[in-house]
Amino acid sequence: MGRPRTALLDRERITTTALELVDENGDFSVPRIARRLGVQTGSVYHHVDGRDGIVELLRERVSESIDTATLAAGPWDAALTAWARSYRAAFAAHPRAIPLLTTSPVRAPRVLDQYERAVTLLLDAGFALPDVMPLITGLENLVLGSALDLAAPETMWVPADETATPLLARALDAVPVGRADRAFDLALEGCVAHARAVLRDSLQERQEGQEGQEGQEGQEGP
Repeated sequence: MGRPRTALLDRERITTTALELVDENGDFSVPRIARRLGVQTGSVYHHVDGRDGIVELLRERVSESIDTATLAAGPWDAALTAWARSYRAAFAAHPRAIPLLTTSPVRAPRVLDQYERAVTLLLDAGFALPDVMPLITGLENLVLGSALDLAAPETMWVPADETATPLLARALDAVPVGRADRAFDLALEGCVAHARAVLRDSLQERQEGQEGQEGQEGQEGP
């Protein structure tokens, strides 16, 4: 038999198969990818840089669904909010990939480009450089936690005896439909509101420092 007209292996097929395994089991292995594709394990390694390389391919694949155009649309707070919603939706489609992807450093160039755009957005808005990554990291923690929450049951608290926790029981009865979405909206609004306060305080501090420097220079005179 000659070679097949269509290659049995390429990076796209490997990534698709790895993501299928992660969606099913929460993890993958190179031998399991090989078995599912009907090839030898060594053949997979000819196309990827080991397990870490596959993890980065998975990160790129999941992140493809994030609309990065939101980072260039509108004022910084609206842009950041839109990016967070798109980010959440992309990872909510593959919640079992979140623990895998959050326990290894981000190296995928196309994913790093998203962070570059987010950093540019915040610096252009006037945020101080030391404030930028804590804000992005905090937002990312919120987004990924909420993406996991979307995969959780609608009812997460089930008191065995409501008479022992009557206020909790009443609070749970009052929860409207869409618990995870409402919680995300509340947390995202709080995160962005805090970011606005950080930016306001930073700009005010810099302005006061500049005015103080100008005043000191004026007192010294020629």
